[in-house]
Amino acid sequence: MRVGYVCKYAPIEALEAMGAHMERIEPDESLVSFDAAESCMHANVCSFAKATFETVLSGNLDGIVLTTCCDSMRRLADALRAQAPDLFIHVLDVPRDTGEAACALFERNVRKLLSAYGEFANATFSEEKLFAQLGGTLCPAEGNCDSPLELDLARLHSEAAQPSFRLAKSSSVSQSFANSNQAADSAAWSEGCEASERSATAPAAAPQVDNALQPQTHFSPTMPNVGIAGARANAEIKRILEAHGVNIAFDITCTNAIRRFVPRKTDTLAQYAHDVLTQLPCARMRNISPRKAFFDQVLPQVDGLVYHAVQFCDMYSYEYSDLKRTSPAPILALETDCTAQSRGQMLTRLEAFLESIGASRTEHLASQKGSPMSTAATFVVGLDSGSTSTNAVVMNEARKIVASVVIRTGAKAGASAERAYSEVLERAGITPDQVVCTIATGYGRVSIPFADENVTEISCHGRGAHYFNPDVRTILDIGGQDSKAIHVNAAGEVTDFAMNDKCAAGTGRFLEMIARSLEISLDELGPAALESKKRLEIASMCSVFAESEVISLIANNEEKPDIAAGVCRAVAGKAYSLMRRVGLEGAYMMTGGVAQNPGVVRAVEELIGEKLFICEDPEIVGATGAALLALEKSE
Repeated sequence: MRVGYVCKYAPIEALEAMGAHMERIEPDESLVSFDAAESCMHANVCSFAKATFETVLSGNLDGIVLTTCCDSMRRLADALRAQAPDLFIHVLDVPRDTGEAACALFERNVRKLLSAYGEFANATFSEEKLFAQLGGTLCPAEGNCDSPLELDLARLHSEAAQPSFRLAKSSSVSQSFANSNQAADSAAWSEGCEASERSATAPAAAPQVDNALQPQTHFSPTMPNVGIAGARANAEIKRILEAHGVNIAFDITCTNAIRRFVPRKTDTLAQYAHDVLTQLPCARMRNISPRKAFFDQVLPQVDGLVYHAVQFCDMYSYEYSDLKRTSPAPILALETDCTAQSRGQMLTRLEAFLESIGASRTEHLASQKGSPMSTAATFVVGLDSGSTSTNAVVMNEARKIVASVVIRTGAKAGASAERAYSEVLERAGITPDQVVCTIATGYGRVSIPFADENVTEISCHGRGAHYFNPDVRTILDIGGQDSKAIHVNAAGEVTDFAMNDKCAAGTGRFLEMIARSLEISLDELGPAALESKKRLEIASMCSVFAESEVISLIANNEEKPDIAAGVCRAVAGKAYSLMRRVGLEGAYMMTGGVAQNPGVVRAVEELIGEKLFICEDPEIVGATGAALLALEKSE
């Protein structure tokens, strides 16, 4: 029987002892919609639950074990029972505490699960089989066994009835905490998060044994080390990190527990249930001090932390906020909706994060220029391939912009980039063989094969903003389909950033839609807002709902300038929330096409209480940053 699970508190080994083949459920990476799930589940159920529903129905599983980690899992179970009554579907009630009573309750709940599975699969559970499944050695008939392993395990359990959370200290960053056998040099972390140092000369009472109470960590002495935390990170995140030469130092997301349990010959299930429940707690547990102890120990040793969350789930938001405030390591908040469409935004955020911590190994694209870079050439090109416009800048070795172009992005990003490249070279009066390096940025950067390298638009906007005004520390970039707030240091290096989610609310496309509803051009929308005499509020930032509000206001005979001003304030409010996430520090700069909208600019300035610096052509800031990076590379 193939049985899926989604939570580290699932008693996987006990079910395997009954013959089940346990599989961790990862939503189908080709999933693009939740058609089946949304036909029988509420719209507010989280995307992970919907993705799991789609995956289970389209897969070859015989059953699934869920836990009471949230209401969405309960709703998922209800929907699966209705749509797939022949499957084994069980929701395991997991206590939020780890005391003696909670462990006893959890053991009873596990027994109920095993009994239900036994009836479904015509299988029998025995503690002897569980003992063997956990790595124990079955003894002859009477059960008397004097093997060193048995004696060591018995001694370990008799001396530590309540196993403590431990991290072994290591003089080498490449040594795993969980694999260290130097018990005399380990730091024992209690649930109260207090460390007690063992004496280096004190004899070990028993050998240290790997179990689920010890999160697996591995640090590389040669590669950038990045940890993953939060909820249910998918395999794509790891693939992107590894493709950029990053070592994943640890992964303590929901389903990634390292399951090494100490088998006990007597009361095997009771001890096993105890160990499952008292492993490194998830964020829903009452006492999460062992998590804090873990972070306190490892974050000073990593180059960065990727903190993943499922879209619209607040389960881990409190922990993220605390870590963001106290962590010595940079943290990237990464939110996905469990669909294939998330990859583009995931890639941009992860690459920008790696660039900001100096850990990126940017992929070099094959040059189609036919010859190596010429030392006689003195020009570089920056190409910014955005969703609305494709922008190009030619810069000379004196860091002076020789020429720039802004063209509309067509149906093919690569074709638009080639046209922008040709036009900017023509304006500069140079030929391709005089270009020493071309760097591409923007969402379409991977579709420009003639570029020598590609860099995220976040790093490029940071460099470009610093080029136009070295005093700038906070940058607001509102483009055609996304918004970004970026914080830079005195050198123009990105120290933090925040992006909007997979939605065009508050972007150039949003403003285009509103302008059409008002029957005015996009260029007229901003100036019209400055003529407003009455304050109107647009409550919704969803493009569809906001358009409905605008139509209602038109029907109520409200004036166009007043509606336009309300829309500009709504865009500014969304932008302001992004800026607050990276820290409000002047001087401020606004880039992107929306920076040419005076209504939005005024609304943002009212919120931050300061003037925004806007360069003569705010659309070429990203391309300018790419050109600066190309110049650095060529030097």
